[in-house]
Amino acid sequence: MRAERARALWVVLETVHDVTYFAPEAKAAHAAAGLRGFWRGYVGTRAAPLGAASLGAVTAVFYNFAPSFLARSVPAIWEVVPPERALAARAAGAVAALRPQVGEVPAEALAVLRRVTAAAGWAGRPLGAANAALPWPDDPVAALWQAATTLREHRGDGHVAVLAAEGIDGLEAHALRDAADGSRAVVAPHRGWTDDEWAAARDRLAARGLVTADGLTPEGARLREHIERRTDELAAAPYAAATEDELAALDTLLRPIARRLVPAPVPHPNPVGAPSP
Repeated sequence: MRAERARALWVVLETVHDVTYFAPEAKAAHAAAGLRGFWRGYVGTRAAPLGAASLGAVTAVFYNFAPSFLARSVPAIWEVVPPERALAARAAGAVAALRPQVGEVPAEALAVLRRVTAAAGWAGRPLGAANAALPWPDDPVAALWQAATTLREHRGDGHVAVLAAEGIDGLEAHALRDAADGSRAVVAPHRGWTDDEWAAARDRLAARGLVTADGLTPEGARLREHIERRTDELAAAPYAAATEDELAALDTLLRPIARRLVPAPVPHPNPVGAPSP
């Protein structure tokens, strides 16, 4: 039950976080800071909690992006916009996008979110840990976004760990998902892999008996289900710091907010891949 609740809350927290990438207010704040263009904004603001990270570090934690794609921004981006300025821009843009949709954030909800984030274990979770180390905002909307982002990256780090443990590299993860739901058209333009690289990844999956020309094999479907289930289980640990009633109340508060954000400013389907709230 805890893993199911964690997954349900991930869907709404992911949507709250995703204004960072899609909302006009966020894009404007990024551009004003010097992060011009969607992908400079994405890479600069998402990687900024790590400091002036190298291409190797960003490639490792972003996992399913082509290194050549990330190299267009990293590490040169830090000479244009230092991480501190990128962090300020992402917070300002996210808050500007969320405030009209959120209204008042109850102190009780923020207390639960802060307790949950404080209970998370950060060993082996670099993006989550970097976000957790940032100061807790005084502004309630900023605090809501910060908690959503930290828990989102906590889950994402765990997902990467599960993929790596199962021998599924970043592009193979995309190809495995595409075999299940035909998502390549949505994902491919936003991750930088070439057609030849996609074909090679699919061939590797086929050699393992995970996909055919018709889609997932039964073994591929079992592996994909296992990866999602194990990711949810790993993501659930921090939520033990709250009661089921507290988590249900959090869902009741956040789900309407998330639904107001879809399909504008947060489109669905989108390259992030989370279900619609």
